[in-house]
Amino acid sequence: MAGSTDDMLEPFLPPEENGALPTAPKSFKTRSRNDKVRIADIASGSDIDVTTSSAVMQGGTIGTTRAYIAVAVMVYINLLNYMDRFTLAGVLIDIQAFYGISNSNAGLLQTSFILSYMVLAPLFGYLGDRYNRKLIMAAGILFWAGTTLAGSFIPKEYFGLFLAMRALVGIGEASYSTIAPTIIADMFTKDKRTTMLTFFYVDTPVGSGLGFIVGTNVAKLLGAWQWALRVTPILGVVAVILILLFVPNPPRGEADGGDTKLTNTSFLTDLKALCKNGSFMLDTAGFTCVSFVTGALALWAPSFFAYASTDGHKPTKELQANIALIFGGITCAAGVIGTVAGAEWGKRWKRTEPAADPLVCAIGMLGCTPFLFFALLLAKSNIIATYILVLIGEIFLCLNWTLVADIVLYVVIPTRRSTAEAVQIVLCHLLGDAGSPYLIGIVSDAIAKGHDNYIIKYQSLKYALLINTFVCVIGGAFFLWCTFFIVRDRARADRITRGEESEHSDLDNSLVLPVDPLDCYLNETDTDTLVDGNPRT
Repeated sequence: MAGSTDDMLEPFLPPEENGALPTAPKSFKTRSRNDKVRIADIASGSDIDVTTSSAVMQGGTIGTTRAYIAVAVMVYINLLNYMDRFTLAGVLIDIQAFYGISNSNAGLLQTSFILSYMVLAPLFGYLGDRYNRKLIMAAGILFWAGTTLAGSFIPKEYFGLFLAMRALVGIGEASYSTIAPTIIADMFTKDKRTTMLTFFYVDTPVGSGLGFIVGTNVAKLLGAWQWALRVTPILGVVAVILILLFVPNPPRGEADGGDTKLTNTSFLTDLKALCKNGSFMLDTAGFTCVSFVTGALALWAPSFFAYASTDGHKPTKELQANIALIFGGITCAAGVIGTVAGAEWGKRWKRTEPAADPLVCAIGMLGCTPFLFFALLLAKSNIIATYILVLIGEIFLCLNWTLVADIVLYVVIPTRRSTAEAVQIVLCHLLGDAGSPYLIGIVSDAIAKGHDNYIIKYQSLKYALLINTFVCVIGGAFFLWCTFFIVRDRARADRITRGEESEHSDLDNSLVLPVDPLDCYLNETDTDTLVDGNPRT
């Protein structure tokens, strides 16, 4: 009963603050430098020489069936999350006409949402590492549904109020996005965790595509763009009920086989540890570039293709609906193919290459670049070829969705994971999709120089969107850099989680580029005894 009481009281227990640092158990033991198989297993995530039972690896004390149901609920909510976020893009031309706003102001709709989402993420990250996660998620989603619905009733004289309501939507979504992946991480581990995260993150492109399709077609069917914003709030209320009924709040670190109860350090200590974690910082830098590109394309691509399909006239509602259907279908298909392929490629390649995850991410970013470049150049002359190029480019771009999240979850200890998710959200949105839609709008307006001709709008958007190709190359470079740190950081997080080192030991991490990641891991294991009791060789 003691364990049950602790679990019930967990949301109300304060984190450890200051005072004496916890001491790592004396049972910390290491392997030989010559034990290459063991080192490769640790690096690839296939290590099975731990005290973790199969029950822990698939649901833990929660139970396997309940864990799968909880993942299904969170997949459903993540789908709604991205549907709501990109519904706006499907009806953007109608919103611009309704409120009488320019491309720059239209870009602010996405930017305001991302800014609030970004600013509140650290608060929910802090709460998610310390208090009851399912209750935080339920409250956040209810708030998100309410603000989305309220925004659909704002009259055309009050664009500023509509902008404010879209910003408030980000508060609700921040509560969910920082916490849900950590619950999955505490129910599953290793390849099973990667599989569950694949289901979760495939919603990013699929939900985005459905947002275009549902938003445009609901608006067309009911005769007003406002109805596009009233679909997801109803489904959001259902999501709140499902969370309260089926989603657990599992013990932090259970799935990773921690043999001691991890304690929380101060928020500043958490931030310092994350900033010194090379894998986390470079993974975040690479994902910032991904966010920049996806944010810009999500908002502007439907309008760009609509302009490309006209002879200088305003695109009709029917044309907008058809393009939203095509672009949404491409995004959904690319999302499913790319996300699943990236996760599976990473799992298989890790058996021989410990740094496979960031390598796949790098290939995805660099591979996307030429297809995106030629898609923008050919849009006016050959729209079919453009759609094919966009499909292939988005498949490359989606290779990294699961792997980026998986990297965070295995290089950061369980009691810092929500904070890590929050920090990643802040950085990737602050420097990524918070500004990219607005930047594209500003550059486009500057090139058009006030001309209202839709051919000029097409040309100006084309040149503005070419910025994304350079960002893809920069993102690929960050992921390649991450490969030099990934083995060291994963091994250290693994030791801390199992009680072999203190929660403060990762403050000794260095951002100096390691010469050999495996040597870096071995040099950190400085005891004289092996796990099997034999002396070190």
